Amino acid sequence: MQKGLVEVYTGDGKGKTTSAFGLVLRALGRGKKVIIFQFIKSSTSPSGEVIALRKAFPEVEIIQGGSGRFITTKPTEEDIALAKALYERILLAVSSGRYDIVVVDEIFPAYNVGLITLEEIIGLIERKAENTELVLTGRGAPEEIIRLSHLVTEMRDVKHPYREGIKARIGIEY
Repeated sequence: MQKGLVEVYTGDGKGKTTSAFGLVLRALGRGKKVIIFQFIKSSTSPSGEVIALRKAFPEVEIIQGGSGRFITTKPTEEDIALAKALYERILLAVSSGRYDIVVVDEIFPAYNVGLITLEEIIGLIERKAENTELVLTGRGAPEEIIRLSHLVTEMRDVKHPYREGIKARIGIEY
């Protein structure tokens, strides 16, 4: 692969993870080697994208390192331990040169609740192998990361059914 870049999908709108998974599908169609890491999300409740990828492309590694719940208060010791262990695996993968694309889903919410530091995210960018595309997703990307990235897409919430009382629907929102 040519020089790998750093991509960010952020914003308060829907579609950040789905966009990253769309990129993964494109890469797999071209024979690229991909690994996906997910902060916060858990293997006990996989999203539709994860289920579909595992069925269609069982060779893709999808590593989920969270408790599967949204963290709205101070993270527990378990949350922090899971995030630190996942970060170490991400750092090994992104610096190894073995992968064409490394997706790190929900990294910014993990940062925003204190599971990882800004310095750790910057460390992923700095230690990224030359040929690896690094894709970072989640609401609230820090300005420092936006400046260091090559591509930044911000999903903007213009109108959402949640505000009309419509709950998340299986196969549509997850």
